Amino acid sequence: MIYHITTKSEWENALTIGKYEAASLQKEGFIHMSQLHQIDGVLERYFQGKIDLVKLSVDETKLKAEIINELSPSLQESFPHVYGAINLDAVVGVENL
Repeated sequence: MIYHITTKSEWENALTIGKYEAASLQKEGFIHMSQLHQIDGVLERYFQGKIDLVKLSVDETKLKAEIINELSPSLQESFPHVYGAINLDAVVGVENL
């Protein structure tokens, strides 16, 4: 299982269009994901003070796009990156944060 933090409105938009595409997919070519033990750090670094967040639980065995674990140079830690849109049937859980 891998995880992604987003807003409720971005998730609702994904439900409307039939797939999830984060802004980073257009900017960087991939969607930033995390392992479970990395979630707290991601929330602290990038989402402090933000509201209406959800955590998507993504079953990588159902994901159609390619996943590559890549090193974050600033943290010296590997994170999963999804190179394409996330198909909705791969999202097996949505948790309000």
